[in-house]
Amino acid sequence: MLIRRPHDIPSSEITPEDSYLNRREFIRKTAALGAGMAIAGAGLTAAATATAGGPQDKWRPKSPGPYDTDEELTPYTDITSYNNFYEFGIDKGDPAANSGSFKPSPWKVEVAGEAKKTGLIDLEDLLKPHTPVDRIYRHRCVEGWSMVIPWLGIPLADVLNRFGPTSKARYVHFTTVLRPEEMPGQKRSVLAWPYVEGLRMDEAMNPLTLLATGIYGKSLLNQNGAPLRLVVPWKYGFKSIKSIVKINFIGTQPKTTWELSAPGEYGFYSNVNPEVDHPRWSQARERRIGEFFKRKTLMFNGYGEQVASMYSGMDLRKNF
Repeated sequence: MLIRRPHDIPSSEITPEDSYLNRREFIRKTAALGAGMAIAGAGLTAAATATAGGPQDKWRPKSPGPYDTDEELTPYTDITSYNNFYEFGIDKGDPAANSGSFKPSPWKVEVAGEAKKTGLIDLEDLLKPHTPVDRIYRHRCVEGWSMVIPWLGIPLADVLNRFGPTSKARYVHFTTVLRPEEMPGQKRSVLAWPYVEGLRMDEAMNPLTLLATGIYGKSLLNQNGAPLRLVVPWKYGFKSIKSIVKINFIGTQPKTTWELSAPGEYGFYSNVNPEVDHPRWSQARERRIGEFFKRKTLMFNGYGEQVASMYSGMDLRKNF
């Protein structure tokens, strides 16, 4: 399979800067695409729709948690219409425009590898024993934009511990569903499909790491990774793999999709580190969606107190 690296993508296929800066007009025109899009409840919440100016933009958890940021939330319409999800296309509006045929229900997840319990499990059974939590996290994209998203989900550690990972399990490897008939981006060789990602076991077990099923108290829309996605808030967004169908406990560090595609640009760890530039742009500053001026990028996306100890003694320039 021919893998097209980011620098091989024609400029005609890259979102122009003026389109990005004028995204409010784009959002106004495309927000209706999300309206009425039914999403599987995953046993947690009713289906959500994206309606401009809806009451969901006023939503906040009833009581802040210890990991929540108090920063202003990114509007629901922005979160659901400005996305990276290459399975539906490489432009930011493609996931909302092209994901209407995707079927997130019924859904099964395969649990495999170095664990006491493995097998194929219905999503409802995977999630049912656990109590969902609301978490307001910063979300930083490697391209330089960021959001503040109120996630609904379950700590990944709670789910993984049910399967009894053995001492041989040093990493967790995740796989996205492969359905080119429903995910038109998979018909193009922009990346090697299916999309795969991985975490070291201590990263996976960190209390910040979520298996997310919703945003703004509602179930995920297709363009946001329905029905189940990973959320790792101290890492760049591409680590938070979407539409997960396999969780595999393994002993050796796995290769990940962007690492395979462009190893000089995307490493395994992918921690938010403003001191390590992407080869083609600086990571020192970011533009929060909805704001005009850029702001300083925070080390570990502002979660250093919770995660820095996991990387003690590591060279974070080499292990990028």
